[in-house]
Amino acid sequence: MKGVLLFGHGSRDPAWRAPIEAVAARIAARPGAPAVRCAYLELCTPDFASASAELVALGVTELRVLPMFLGMGRHAREDLPALVRDLQARCPALNILVLPPVGEHPDALDLFAAIAVL
Repeated sequence: MKGVLLFGHGSRDPAWRAPIEAVAARIAARPGAPAVRCAYLELCTPDFASASAELVALGVTELRVLPMFLGMGRHAREDLPALVRDLQARCPALNILVLPPVGEHPDALDLFAAIAVL
């Protein structure tokens, strides 16, 4: 079973989560959608360990982790790999693919440019 984990920084402001949760809802609405959860590094829940454990409990064996960051900063470069190593140690049979930060995807860059000149 496939799963997707959208990983963001987190904020005390509940409105901050809305865009990430909207992406999760759009994924879930697709035909044949994978199981999807949001996880946050700090300041709100669920954290990475809790959200990934929920996906594993659902039977996910292939997990794609999408960092919801504009670029490869410290959280994507250091914090996330440590969380993934911990998850892999707990679930050695889980196939984990960490994608590049969403803001580095060429389609996202094209969209940002298009929005800027509207």
